[in-house]
Amino acid sequence: MSGSEQLLGFIDRWREVVAENVDLLRSLGPADWDKPTDLPGWNVRAVASHLAHLESELAGNPQAQVEVPPADHVTSPMSVFTESGVLARADWTTEQIIDDLESSAAKRHEALLALMPLDPQATADGFAGPAGWTWATLLSNRVIDQWMHEQDIRRAVDRPGGLTSGPAAHTFGVFARGFPFVIGKRVQPPIGTTVVLDITGEHPTTLAAAVGEDGRASRLESPSDPTARIGMDFETYIVRSGGRRRPDQVSVTIDGDTELGEAVVANLAVTF
Repeated sequence: MSGSEQLLGFIDRWREVVAENVDLLRSLGPADWDKPTDLPGWNVRAVASHLAHLESELAGNPQAQVEVPPADHVTSPMSVFTESGVLARADWTTEQIIDDLESSAAKRHEALLALMPLDPQATADGFAGPAGWTWATLLSNRVIDQWMHEQDIRRAVDRPGGLTSGPAAHTFGVFARGFPFVIGKRVQPPIGTTVVLDITGEHPTTLAAAVGEDGRASRLESPSDPTARIGMDFETYIVRSGGRRRPDQVSVTIDGDTELGEAVVANLAVTF
């Protein structure tokens, strides 16, 4: 697969999940927009405004400048940036927010296709540039951001769905690649430690990693007798990998070294 083909695949999955989010948001009742999500300080309306803001930014639309007051969930320059988009849309109707998301994504889509072919490793545009993101990172992350927030909304309004989609599989694949990092860098167990994570449900997968002599963890075929074996369903894996819920808010099983298993579950988050 060429670099441009890879990027076009990301774009297709991003367009798919944007369309899903537009349809989902249009199906909500007035009371749904005020329901809290797993994201501190954000209800459904805030999540939808955030999605519209980022697509609008990347489409090159002018943005209202607003002051972001101190808040417990605003803890970094990036969170100030994302919160500004939410606050700028505080007085918008829900239909305006949805229209902003839909039209901005359509404009961005046209612009991306006009830019092709692109080098996946070249520095991307918009807010991704100062962050040092490549085109591959940006376009991959746009799928993840849209899909994770679709799931935030679905959990908030009790509308399960979207777990078997292409964007779901893409997000899962990116998160799963981080499993050795979680073991080796976050948990840092002794050399020779092996950990297996069995994921059931929509994307049944077994992830396994072992700590080598250099202290780094690498993926391996599932050992028959790991130091710790952890079990959870796909949605649990997503909410933990996405930092949406605490370990005490999810259901998992641990066999073998319980303390090690608990440490892995506590450190699964690769995005927040």
